[in-house]
Amino acid sequence: MAEVAAETERLRLRTWDAEDLDEFIRHTNTEGVMRWLGGVRSREWHEAAFGRIERYQREFGHTFWIVERKSDGALLGFCGLKRVNSDGAPNPGDFEVGWRLREDAWGQGYAKEAAIASLDLAFGKFGAPHVVALTVNQNEASQGLMKRLSMTRRPDMDFQSKDLPPEINPTIVYRIEAQEWPAARAAALR
Repeated sequence: MAEVAAETERLRLRTWDAEDLDEFIRHTNTEGVMRWLGGVRSREWHEAAFGRIERYQREFGHTFWIVERKSDGALLGFCGLKRVNSDGAPNPGDFEVGWRLREDAWGQGYAKEAAIASLDLAFGKFGAPHVVALTVNQNEASQGLMKRLSMTRRPDMDFQSKDLPPEINPTIVYRIEAQEWPAARAAALR
């Protein structure tokens, strides 16, 4: 049974059910969604990722939760919190906010709405001192959201990811401190 981590005006962030994986793959394992994540991946890759997502929830009480639209129950993708575990990252264990939404959900403010709820949990419920977000230079849309969340670009934390092809490396890092979040949250909601 899925557990609701957060609700917003339009969205529900909840834990995964086993049957979510097929729908998640169908909607998000596309050229457009996976463009800056190393390309379309195999079912085995997604199953391994699902295993990690479940483990994060068990070990830390948070994960990249399913983002579900409340009006119709549609699975839009995921958003939430994990701990940095990328090989080569200079900050293992830091709280990381991340999102991946299906293409027909882009441009409607869903990622921002879900990210704000996730950051509220990071700084409130989980007491994170800071939160990072990871992307690549070419992913201007994700960087745009990081900036709208008042996250600061941290080139000193960039790293080469073994999970990504050379043409989109390095992984770049944005960060926000707990004490910055109240004003950043207010600005993001305007």
